[in-house]
Amino acid sequence: MARTHLPLNALRAFESSARHLSFTLAAAELNVTQAAVSQQVRGLEARLGVTLFRRLPRGLALSDEGQALLPVLAESFGRMEAVVQQFDNGRFFEVLTVGVVGTFAVGWLLPRLRAFQHDCPYVDLRLMTHNNVVDLAGEGLDFAIRFGDGNWPGLKCEHLMAAPLAVLCGPAMAARIVRPKDLAKQTLLRSYRAEDWPAWFAAAGAACPAIRGPVFDSSRLMVEAAMQGAGVALAPASMFARELDEGRLVRPLPTEVMTGSYWLARLKSRKPTTAMEAFRRWLGAQMP
Repeated sequence: MARTHLPLNALRAFESSARHLSFTLAAAELNVTQAAVSQQVRGLEARLGVTLFRRLPRGLALSDEGQALLPVLAESFGRMEAVVQQFDNGRFFEVLTVGVVGTFAVGWLLPRLRAFQHDCPYVDLRLMTHNNVVDLAGEGLDFAIRFGDGNWPGLKCEHLMAAPLAVLCGPAMAARIVRPKDLAKQTLLRSYRAEDWPAWFAAAGAACPAIRGPVFDSSRLMVEAAMQGAGVALAPASMFARELDEGRLVRPLPTEVMTGSYWLARLKSRKPTTAMEAFRRWLGAQMP
């Protein structure tokens, strides 16, 4: 059967009838008469040479052939409807799904979200947060924004911004921290990256004390704990500009250490879409 001659009206009539198991309900959904639906289905059965429904005294039941055809049609019509709904005022809205490490999402992206919507109004952005462990293929992501060295197998990564780590804590605790050695008297909050605190102390030229503070899988959560007086955090100060400006968070020591940057990553096998290119260009224009 040639694709150009697919009986779309008949296929639609069958799909609706099969969902409802009723020609009458299908007719109401399609805004046609019950006779028209029945005729379309009979024509489709004749064309295919099979019986799609068993006509029962009180309704319809799908034949084996009808059961095989229904899920294929339901998926196809659903996909067509989803695409058609993306058109508005003569423009096509393209979905873009981005996984963003939580610290970057809250500290950098969300304050600029309105600007993105203004600059790229026809990109339908879907944001998903993660804690730097992400499966782009498995989660259906177009992009992921991650923290690290940018060397992840199977991914093409573009550098976004450096993110040096700094000592951050609440104002009361900051008053007790004048020199790096003062940190030995405080609870040092930890991320899943065990090398962060030793690297910071090495950069500060001080001995690293035993570190037994709580471990967090999110820098955002770790810094929130620090603001509430639970200890001292080591995190990218640039992601907490608002909290620093408001005085809820203090940076008591100037030393910082580079352990990674933020990167825009996509699968090497993923061909960039128009929406992906628009997002990538927009991000690049925002970076210092």
